[in-house]
Amino acid sequence: MTDRPGEHRDERDQVEEHQGPVVRDKRRIDPVTGAVREPAAGDSPPAPAGPVTPDSPADGLGDDVAAELSRQIAERTADLQRLQAEYANYRRRVERDREVIRETAVANVLTNLLPVLDDIGRAREHGELEGGFKSVGEALEATVEKLGLERFGTPGDPFDPTVHEALTHAHSDDVTEATAVEVFQPGYRIGDRVVRPARVAVAEPE
Repeated sequence: MTDRPGEHRDERDQVEEHQGPVVRDKRRIDPVTGAVREPAAGDSPPAPAGPVTPDSPADGLGDDVAAELSRQIAERTADLQRLQAEYANYRRRVERDREVIRETAVANVLTNLLPVLDDIGRAREHGELEGGFKSVGEALEATVEKLGLERFGTPGDPFDPTVHEALTHAHSDDVTEATAVEVFQPGYRIGDRVVRPARVAVAEPE
């Protein structure tokens, strides 16, 4: 008797329902014993990791990042050095300007005191610097000296047009070069700055 096609399908369905889904455990370590399992027949072993070569994309990317970081560090270092140099120059300019302002202010005050110092000098020459006036005059001279005011100009000094102002001119056999033979008014200077030249009489050899 010939089997009907429907009967074979029913038998195959019953077999599949009885067996259920097939699960293959591909873990290399046995979870129960902890032993390493041998690969089953037909299973392909995992491909070994290839060696890392300098031409690999990862290494190329790392070189690019390192070069970019080096460039940025060099730029920041140059910026910092430039800022430090600018700040140092700024401090020097400020200190120089502050010193110039201080010297100018002191020179202006001392210039206004020169007539008083001239009166004190004339009083001393005529023997009139006595008593309380003498104490005040000497205290004033000491104070302006501490502020850097220096008096110059004495008879016999070689004539120097940068610090002397010749009011008279004559010839004499007593000198061998242009000489300030008489001082009409002493000169004053602060450091290298001449506040007032010495007014003198100049004599030159015949």
